[in-house]
Amino acid sequence: MEAKKRNVVGLLGIYFRGMAMGAADVVPGVSGGTIAFISGIYEELLDTIKAFNIENFKAIKSDGLVAVWRRINGQFLLALFTGIFTSIISLASLISGILEQEGQTGEKIGLWSFFFGLIIASIIYIAKQVKGWTFKDIIGILLGGALAYYITIASVSKDSNSVFFLFFAGALAISAMILPGISGSFILVLLGAYKPVIGGIKNLIEVIKAGEYSELITVGLPIGIFAIGCLVGLLTFSRVLSWLFKKHEKLTLATLTGFMIGSLNKIWPWKEVLDTRINSEGEIIPTVTGNLSPNSFELMYKMESFLPYAIGFAVLGFAIVYGLEIIGNKFKNEQ
Repeated sequence: MEAKKRNVVGLLGIYFRGMAMGAADVVPGVSGGTIAFISGIYEELLDTIKAFNIENFKAIKSDGLVAVWRRINGQFLLALFTGIFTSIISLASLISGILEQEGQTGEKIGLWSFFFGLIIASIIYIAKQVKGWTFKDIIGILLGGALAYYITIASVSKDSNSVFFLFFAGALAISAMILPGISGSFILVLLGAYKPVIGGIKNLIEVIKAGEYSELITVGLPIGIFAIGCLVGLLTFSRVLSWLFKKHEKLTLATLTGFMIGSLNKIWPWKEVLDTRINSEGEIIPTVTGNLSPNSFELMYKMESFLPYAIGFAVLGFAIVYGLEIIGNKFKNEQ
């Protein structure tokens, strides 16, 4: 592919888009792929990932590293992934801390409300990209919605610590992360791998800050395995996704819209725990939950539903995606 020339301002723009993608990838709400799609860099991202192939790596010996770096759009990739990792590192501890709070709290309700607003805005945006709905597209949105809803009512996976599972979770999550409409973190939630991964990143950061480098291998190994799974999934699925968008763009977008609609069941802020299990660390983990209205939530838990607070965070989430759409439309021709 032909790399686009960018000055420092242009690369900063890519970096901030990367930060937005990283934030989306940390929280089980909107996908990084949706952010890339809305902000006008999605096609370039797919083309750049596809450029990572054996031919280009072999060409380093004959053409030189600089030439291959330009060919694979290295500047774009470096700026984007620096932004992504900045967000992941800075937000992992915050999100993990809120989700680890015991019982129902205002912080949890606010967080899930924020995710809910993100998804609603993403549904509207992705649906608008389907020009001229056909019967086939309607079938796609219905099937996508039904599949997502079925997944959200499934029990959380019990094995979230094995080497194979972390590799598989990484490959599957990264595939979802580059899809407009499906959150990779949401997939991790469904698999039961979200807390181990986010907690693992948090622990790794704490070990590095404390200078306990003898613990790096022990603490970092699970995250390393997860990262390898992400790399394999990214290089493989990007080609499948590129083919789907090239051959069946409308149907793919319609199905993704349905998937997001069905996934709202999982993100609803007010929950009732229906079933639990005890993990290997002795912690009680909810495996099946049901949705409650704010009023029923107050009656059941004898606590405030934080409804105005929740509405405010949902509106904030919606506004962020809407703002990204405006920015993407404004700068799309400059990328």
